[in-house]
Amino acid sequence: MDDNGGLPGVRRVGLFDPFVWLGQGFSDLMRAPVPMLAYGMMIAALSSGLLYGLYVSDAAFWALTLTFGFVFVAPMLAMGPYEAGRRLEAGERPSLGQIVFVRPAFRQDVAYLGLALLLIYLFWGRIAQIVFGLSTYQMYDTVEAFTAFALTTAEGHNMLLAGTLVGGVIAYFTYMLIVVSAPMLLDPRSNVFVATITSFRTVAMNPLPMTLWAALIAALLIASAATGFLALVVVFPWLGLASWRAYRALVADTEAVPLGAQPA
Repeated sequence: MDDNGGLPGVRRVGLFDPFVWLGQGFSDLMRAPVPMLAYGMMIAALSSGLLYGLYVSDAAFWALTLTFGFVFVAPMLAMGPYEAGRRLEAGERPSLGQIVFVRPAFRQDVAYLGLALLLIYLFWGRIAQIVFGLSTYQMYDTVEAFTAFALTTAEGHNMLLAGTLVGGVIAYFTYMLIVVSAPMLLDPRSNVFVATITSFRTVAMNPLPMTLWAALIAALLIASAATGFLALVVVFPWLGLASWRAYRALVADTEAVPLGAQPA
């Protein structure tokens, strides 16, 4: 702990360290490919199935909302890869059961963080509805009609611009809240207040590297969405393992938590 009221220390990192984390995350993925890719397949199947259901029911607006809103819920779904990263660091080979049922994730502090993300996601969805409502008086029942409106009309362009600006601010705030706090809460000695404050501090102390890291995460997730989320089979566990590496590089005065450790 440092002099900041008992908070963990935060390290400064280099501008291009996010690429190092991606490389380390991919190396970790190759150390346990079967359970990690199986986990990625489950996430991809869940996301693709939900997207397909919205598509065939002509819920065009909600299909787009799901696609861009995935960044808000992804950190909580990544508890499995975080746990895998922790076990790999401890010298173990994680099994699929260990990363699907992450025991340290079943506690109040993780639930509080998940609730905060859910509230932010619902708020973002409401803002998206308002931006859409201010852009057009028509309802577009099909994905094709909605896409044509968004890409070929001035009102659609204004909607995309306003939605990107407002959504970007909300997404970056969410990123600051979650980038370190989610993996940090696998440590049973931590709590949601310390974890979220530490997360904000890491971004404040490393604005350029952390903004680059946010851009890389967003780019990979959006590229995955363009494949109907099928690319998440590889991208999701890869990013989760890389995020664990990022946490371990950014937060000082912590040790790899022994497996089965209990709060003091």
